[in-house]
Amino acid sequence: MTGYEIVASLVSLTAIASYINAKFIKLPTSVGVTLVSLILSLFVTISGKIGFELNDIAQDFIDSISFDETFLEGMLSFLLFAGALHINGLELSRYKLLVILLATVSVIVSTILVGYAMHGVTTMFNIGIPMSYCFVFGALISPTDPIAVIGILKHLKVPKPLEIKIAGEALFNDGMGIVLFVIALNIATGAQQQISPTNIFLCFVKQGIGGGLLGVVLGLLTSYLLKTIDDYDVGVILTLAVVTGGYTLAHSVLHVSGPIAMAGAGLIIGSSMNKGKMTKETVVRIDSFWELIDGVMNAILFVLIGLEFISISFDFETSMASIAAIIIALAARWISISLPVSFLNQNRRFDSAILIIMTWGGLRGGISIALALSIQGEYHNFMVSVTYAVVLFSIMVQGLTISPLIKAKMESDSYNYKNEKEKLPNDNMVRER
Repeated sequence: MTGYEIVASLVSLTAIASYINAKFIKLPTSVGVTLVSLILSLFVTISGKIGFELNDIAQDFIDSISFDETFLEGMLSFLLFAGALHINGLELSRYKLLVILLATVSVIVSTILVGYAMHGVTTMFNIGIPMSYCFVFGALISPTDPIAVIGILKHLKVPKPLEIKIAGEALFNDGMGIVLFVIALNIATGAQQQISPTNIFLCFVKQGIGGGLLGVVLGLLTSYLLKTIDDYDVGVILTLAVVTGGYTLAHSVLHVSGPIAMAGAGLIIGSSMNKGKMTKETVVRIDSFWELIDGVMNAILFVLIGLEFISISFDFETSMASIAAIIIALAARWISISLPVSFLNQNRRFDSAILIIMTWGGLRGGISIALALSIQGEYHNFMVSVTYAVVLFSIMVQGLTISPLIKAKMESDSYNYKNEKEKLPNDNMVRER
């Protein structure tokens, strides 16, 4: 298939899935669209087993898309920028220490915990996955997906401070997760022979701080340019240049974290738009454009996630390991966020209810699948299958139940949510659209 035919097919499938969800299922887009495409995948898989050729055709279509390249080198920069653009940076800055700890320390702790636990599981089921690859799995499954998280939060009535913590963490920890994944994979494959704690630390500094600084520079420069013009078409083109050119500059030229750079640039530009430093028409048009991009690409992403089921195969051992991985990922998530929360507990009140919500609300999504698909070699199928199981559980089960969980916790007496609804400089994390 040509590139145009692939895009046309994806957009058409997304349109059908989105309509079915909006008209009949009426679930949050990330959940509903994934469900529709998953049902389609099941139909195709079953038809292949009874003699029809749909399965082979669908498999060729999935292979032609190259999910990992399409997502990591194409969609991710747009989705991160769009998500960050609609987050109030001033409010997020009030929780900067917590967000930084959750996006760094928590991801590292979770990676280590998942790695050791999965090695025990694979040993128990005689799967034979080396410890090094278990840490690779830990690195790709530990970061929460900002696209899935923010997509779900849009549909929930969450106390604003809690919403900021969950969304802010998700926005930045994927960059840390990708850095950890690259380091762990290089160790596992022997691609990087000389790895020391110093080298790892310097890599984190270069990727994280370098990406953040690039994002700030791009954001400030673009904000200044937007303030000097009264042409919303040019404004939209400038933001597109930040996403396409900025991500390429980060990834291919400076070799710093592109995801962190895009999140930083989006926050800076969004904050500038919040402060009224641009013409109202420019703000409205840029806002509407990126809201549309966000909605369309989100829908396409979750269609892709559902369709990937066609490529997944499970045997008994892999199925058992997948169930264990779901439990391990949740347990590691709870432990890893408890550490920074406990560290900050002297100055801020946190309750077990908040930890439960942040644990259950830490959804995994396209980033984890894309990283798993990029792994080559004999452990590829196992990594992809187990990752897909965790992501699917995250979107379909956690995504569907997070709303009643929050409602139940808010109505319980175990936590005083009035403390959580403290006054902020502007009581909107996401700007009114």
